[in-house]
Amino acid sequence: MSLFNSHSVEILILLFFIITYFMSVIEKLGDWKGSVLYYSNHFKKTVLQKIIPLLLLNIIIFEIVTLFLLLIGLYFLVEESSFIIAKIGMEVSAITLLQFLVGQRLAKDYQGAMNVTIYFILNIIGIYILS
Repeated sequence: MSLFNSHSVEILILLFFIITYFMSVIEKLGDWKGSVLYYSNHFKKTVLQKIIPLLLLNIIIFEIVTLFLLLIGLYFLVEESSFIIAKIGMEVSAITLLQFLVGQRLAKDYQGAMNVTIYFILNIIGIYILS
């Protein structure tokens, strides 16, 4: 017997990323000025410094698209045992995480890049399981 259904691993991975992206979007939109200030300071010694609001908007759009795909994918996984949309959501999530990784590397924040790597590993496992 399983708490979820026969796809508990997939559901838990999707829930993990849904919570992560939901909280990230809420934090960024809830304190836009603070987010711009934080990232402007984080990237002050990089070529990205002058376009932080545009990059932040780009990240928020990717996070919202990812969140939407993961939510729809979770629904289809639970209701119809269909993996396709969930897998696409995880693939878009991987692209989003790669953007984070590039930013962390440009900022020379190697600890931050290692943290993104942990998320990326789980993301790749999720794609593999959904394949």
